[in-house]
Amino acid sequence: MKLSVEEILDICNGTLLCGNTELLIESYSKDTRTIKSGDCYVGIKGESFDGNKFWKSALEKGACACILDSFEGALEDTANYTIILVKDTVKALQDLATYVRETLDIPVVAVTGSVGKTSTKDMVAAVLSQKYKVLKSPGNLNGQIGLPLNILSYHDEDVMVLEMGMNDFNQIKNLSLIAKPTIGVITNIGTAHIGILGSRENILKAKLEILEGMNEDSSLVVNIDSDLLENLSIKNHPIVCCSILKKADYQAINIEVETGKTQFEVLYGNEKIKIVLPLMGEVFVSNALLAIAVGSLLNVSMEDIKLGLESLNIEQNHMKFLSLKNHITLIDDTYNSNFEALQSALKTLLKYPGKRHIAVLGDILELEKFSEEIHRKIGSLKEVLKLDTLFLQGKDAKYIQEGALKNKVDPQKIFYFESQENLKRKLEKFLKEGDVVLLKASNGMHFNFIVDYLKNIG
Repeated sequence: MKLSVEEILDICNGTLLCGNTELLIESYSKDTRTIKSGDCYVGIKGESFDGNKFWKSALEKGACACILDSFEGALEDTANYTIILVKDTVKALQDLATYVRETLDIPVVAVTGSVGKTSTKDMVAAVLSQKYKVLKSPGNLNGQIGLPLNILSYHDEDVMVLEMGMNDFNQIKNLSLIAKPTIGVITNIGTAHIGILGSRENILKAKLEILEGMNEDSSLVVNIDSDLLENLSIKNHPIVCCSILKKADYQAINIEVETGKTQFEVLYGNEKIKIVLPLMGEVFVSNALLAIAVGSLLNVSMEDIKLGLESLNIEQNHMKFLSLKNHITLIDDTYNSNFEALQSALKTLLKYPGKRHIAVLGDILELEKFSEEIHRKIGSLKEVLKLDTLFLQGKDAKYIQEGALKNKVDPQKIFYFESQENLKRKLEKFLKEGDVVLLKASNGMHFNFIVDYLKNIG
């Protein structure tokens, strides 16, 4: 959507430092490394750098204009360029996105939840793409900057599928008021960000802020296998329920996890259909059910929904299956971690065919006062009891060990390391032909270094 500089000045209450008020702008970028000719550069001040300082580089790389909230330089250096000064560039982005959204009469699907937002968003987009032209959030750009940029990239699509992330109250509210979803999706309520929000009930409260920008009678699609969503009732918002454990509007039965795929049947109304996902893991079935529900709400036929899910081609940033020497399978899930995602990953590990099933686990970060409790809870999981071997590393991973020992896991099956280097050397010597190994920890634990180490020796 093209906006003139004059319109942008009005929407953002900005000041024109120099340039042409009639210039039309239709694309935006906050990164001079990837900026394209004709983009409008938005300078954003971060924790470690100030994007406002790169205005000249952006213009030299082809930016048609800049929106800044501070300006350093000489105006004579800006000849033939357009520079807009605003009070806050993030707020300006949000105001522009709000304006664009308000001009559009199209469905907007917003996906939030503690786990599985990105894969659910990708599945929803794949389903809807069978009937509509879809604008989808790239990757996991789901925050106060990423979501507005996604909306501002609108061209002529029939529907938007947006992801909404948060780590505190009022963040989802703000995103919802910008995006004004016509359908909301909540994947689950877990423990991510519990250190900030204080309880799972508060996490639910923060996720339900998705309703703030939704009109009355707009539907909320939820996974009722997540306990806090099971009996959810919202006045003036129909709840569409999905489950793999109990009766629901869309229920998965006869789930079979196989190498490289997961097949299941969906019960909906008096109908049933079989779907084979090109992804491995029961968690993806839960996400697929949410996508099926959204597709049905937007009048996509079940045959097209099936086609969309079975032809999925999404780039995963987690649960990557890698083959090492001696037919050793490595499951790289080092992108991030929380309790619910870890339990799901362990279930997938145990269902994967192999001689020994080994988990290499590290700390889940940002749990604050809940960290010891949640790490002990991991050790007490029934999935941990079924493992052949458990490798642990991290300050709080010792609580996983204590929980596992209390869970009557054989002490000889547990190896705890204070250093990653010692873990890598032990793991290299320990692995045998046919082993299946899961690596999972919060991104800040840098378990990706372990993955790279094992790949290089393999």
